[in-house]
Amino acid sequence: MQVLSSLLSEFKLSLSTGRVAQAVTVDDRAGLQDAIAALGLQGSRPVLVIVGGAGNLEPDDYARLENLFEESLAPLAEELGMVVVDGGTDVGVMQLMGRARAKLGATFPLVGVMPFEKARIPQNPSPQAKALEPNHTHFILVPGSEWGDESPWIAGVATALSGKSPSATILLNGGNASIVDVRASIADCRPVVVIAGTGRLADELATAIRHPGGRVRPELSPVIETGLRSVGFALFDLSKSKMQFQVGLRQHMLSRKSLALAKA
Repeated sequence: MQVLSSLLSEFKLSLSTGRVAQAVTVDDRAGLQDAIAALGLQGSRPVLVIVGGAGNLEPDDYARLENLFEESLAPLAEELGMVVVDGGTDVGVMQLMGRARAKLGATFPLVGVMPFEKARIPQNPSPQAKALEPNHTHFILVPGSEWGDESPWIAGVATALSGKSPSATILLNGGNASIVDVRASIADCRPVVVIAGTGRLADELATAIRHPGGRVRPELSPVIETGLRSVGFALFDLSKSKMQFQVGLRQHMLSRKSLALAKA
């Protein structure tokens, strides 16, 4: 491990696929730009943030999402030279992103952001640590011991990576921890694409956005109100044509216009 400053260290991680990923630890938000530079990712480029279902994705939900990742998200990230940012563990939507990248033979950077104390790495012997998704190219390990501690860091990493380029957050499925992810993206002025039909939080948010005035649990109300008042939400139904999804997301990433996805 190379110590670059009092807040930052850089090292290599050998993953189960035989690949080696670059990793850094960072202890302060002020060190994010240095962390990104240490990973060789400096420079403004479009960023896609993936948040949502992790260990609680049902097998049917997982299977239905595979096509979206393999036919839409990973190919579009490759086409547009995006950086994709997620939570980095080998479960749920993070696993889907990593496997889609590997299946495509893609080259776009895939950056996992997770609490150091939750990462199963040689430097952390904790039995509660979780395996890293082995197709990720980079990892940023941040302070925290609970899931959700990484949420503001994911948003901050995405903002630092994108610079003046456009970015968007994709919500698929998700539970209570994903509320924090959505709130953090909105706070960083990043539009959130809610994929309806993927279950749990995504469907709950989609229903609330489509039917204003309906009953919403207290922890969701301020997130919806703030999002609609500022960056806004875009909705896409998983049962609709994926071509429509790609067109809307491509337009946003290329032109910085509002996301043009299905609202119905």
